[in-house]
Amino acid sequence: MPAEETRLRITNKDGVTRVEFLDRNILDEASIQRIGEEITEIIDAASEPKLLISFTNVDHMSSAALGTLITIHHKIRNRSGELRLADIDPQIQEVFSITKLDRIFTIHEDSESAMKSFG
Repeated sequence: MPAEETRLRITNKDGVTRVEFLDRNILDEASIQRIGEEITEIIDAASEPKLLISFTNVDHMSSAALGTLITIHHKIRNRSGELRLADIDPQIQEVFSITKLDRIFTIHEDSESAMKSFG
């Protein structure tokens, strides 16, 4: 995949893949679809994926982006993997709470605590 197409910064450390969004706003349908595809490739490449998604740079995200996160969550669970979310802006965290998605996802205040939580 050409580097200019990616909307993600992907790093690996201690068996955990850390995904960070390059965009401040995750609103565009085409970008959300591409992000979903890139993360699915990461999940499919691991027998038991361990994924940390950091929202460090994200100010806004659409409901379609939330839907993609739910799909990612299910794919990881189906492969006996682990998913952590971290560094979420308070406004976005409120959306997770209102929609009760904070009960589905394991959310950490920062990436460091999320990394330590992996088994």
